[in-house]
Parts: sequence; structure tokens; C-alpha cells
Amino acid sequence: MADPLDQPKEIRRSLIPRPRVEKDAAGKVAEAIARFLGTPRFLIYLTVFCAMWLAWNAFGPEPLRFDSAANGFTALTLMLSLQASYAAPLILLAQNRQDDRDRVMAEHDRQRSERNLADTEYLAREMAALRLALGEVATRDFVRSEIRNLLEEIAEREHAGERPDAERAR
Repeated sequence: MADPLDQPKEIRRSLIPRPRVEKDAAGKVAEAIARFLGTPRFLIYLTVFCAMWLAWNAFGPEPLRFDSAANGFTALTLMLSLQASYAAPLILLAQNRQDDRDRVMAEHDRQRSERNLADTEYLAREMAALRLALGEVATRDFVRSEIRNLLEEIAEREHAGERPDAERAR
């Protein structure tokens, strides 16, 4: 029989509590490890570790040696192979996550560029409209030149002996 949909689902309790882990915790850990594997510090640590391993197993006290030089340091080879076999997938996982972030950033950049282009086109249209509107508006220089022309006409008429129109009306 199906569960009733009008009632909340019962929480099942188990004897062993499950740890709640963030959904992307493994990816974050993989990135942190991959970042560390790509540092000079890791190379120095690995070099020092291998040198100490080789020195101890070649020159250390005979009963305390654990990896025989006669066998070509088999344990060291196995450890380095194990480290490499885990490092490669971790690095690939970190690269995939970075690719996903880059893809998202590229999409955001594309959207931002489209908005900037639309804004620029809008402003260009507005400026063109303002230029057309200004072409129909009398500018200060135009008004001054018209006043200057009228004053010159008045001065010429007075000089020619004509009276201005206001005085003729009286």
C-alpha cells in the first residue's frame, strides 16, 4: 500500500548514524590535494621522503631495514605507484571542476557582454535622437546672430532717416 501523501514521511532511525557530508565535499578535497600535488613544497617533501627511504634501507642498521636494496626497493616503488595512481584521478577531478567553473564564468561573461552591447546600442540611439532634436532647436549663437542682424537693420534704418516702427505708430 502506498504512503499517504497528506502525512509527512517518517524518519527512519538506524542504529549506526550516517555522517552528513556536504554534496561537493569529495570534489573540494580532491581540489585541495591536487593543488598541493602541484606545488614545489610537495616535490621537496617527496624528494626528502624518497632520499630518507633509500638512505635508511641502504645504510641503516641491518635488522631495522624494511625494503631491500637487493630487490630494487620494491616497497618504495609500490608506494610511489600507489601515490601516482591516486594523484592522476584526483587531478582529473579537480580539472573537471575547474572546467565547470570556467564554463559558468564564460556564460556570465557572455551575458554581461550582451548587456553591455545592448546598453551601448541604446545610448547610441539616444545620442542620435538628441542630435536630431538639437538640429531643430535654436542655439544661443543662432539667437545672438539674429538679434545682431535685427540691431544692424534698425541701425541702418535710423541712419537712413527712417524712424523705427514704434515711433511711427505715435
